[in-house]
Amino acid sequence: MRPKKHKTTGSNDLFRARLDQIINLKHELVLLAGKIDWDWIDGEIAPLYSENGRPGIETRFMIGLLLLKHIYGLSDEGVCERWIHDPYFQFFTGEEFFQHAFPHERSDLSHWRKRLGDKLELLLAESLRVAHEAGALRGQDLKRVTVDTTVQPKAITFPTDAKLLHAAIKGLNRLARRHGVRLRQSYSRVAKAAAMMAGRYAHAKQFRRHQRQLRILRSRLGRIIRDIAARSTASQPCRRRSPSRLAGPRRSARNSSASVVGSFIPSTPRRWSASAKARPPRLTSSA
Repeated sequence: MRPKKHKTTGSNDLFRARLDQIINLKHELVLLAGKIDWDWIDGEIAPLYSENGRPGIETRFMIGLLLLKHIYGLSDEGVCERWIHDPYFQFFTGEEFFQHAFPHERSDLSHWRKRLGDKLELLLAESLRVAHEAGALRGQDLKRVTVDTTVQPKAITFPTDAKLLHAAIKGLNRLARRHGVRLRQSYSRVAKAAAMMAGRYAHAKQFRRHQRQLRILRSRLGRIIRDIAARSTASQPCRRRSPSRLAGPRRSARNSSASVVGSFIPSTPRRWSASAKARPPRLTSSA
């Protein structure tokens, strides 16, 4: 259900102190809280809630925590711990009286991020608007934006030998199906299990068993290569692309799990010239 809007009573309490009476009203967080349009953010996030169920947490409280987390570079646990003893944090999130305990669960921040999704761009838009109105950001500053992606997470795994061999087996099976080459056996399940066990053995530092799984992958890959070379007699491009021998990595067992070697090195059989075949054997005289 849509969260209730934030309301301030403006009245005093005999046993609790008002935050606006114990803090400096010229503090940067106090000034920033007065410039942010909380009602606009609440209206943009309202469609993410259903009409039934328990009312959600106040929008200003959660959005304020997310902003404070990124402003001061804190974690979810860190911003919640600091919120308890920092009156400026409490005032920024909309509290009227000083609170001695955190009113919600710390996991609500992660749930809120999942609920917002792409709506987190609203915080960036509101931050730029406030900075432009305050004079901290000029229009010409937005003509060119430099983005540093050196620490941006990527969904890329380390190319170990087992992964490369498994990917080669899957790729050759895919090419065989595309060109209509029927293999005797695809070794898909065997290769998948061997690649999985190779990763587990490498993690457990059981390198002999790890090398055994790599030999299984190399042997199955060699069988597929020879099978494709034998059955693709009519397809010359396919024969040219298929290597005739698999060259494995020449590294120790300890470094094999972290090596990037494992690619295919095509080699051609050794050919003897006609002169070499017709060369007579050398005779040696005995003394």
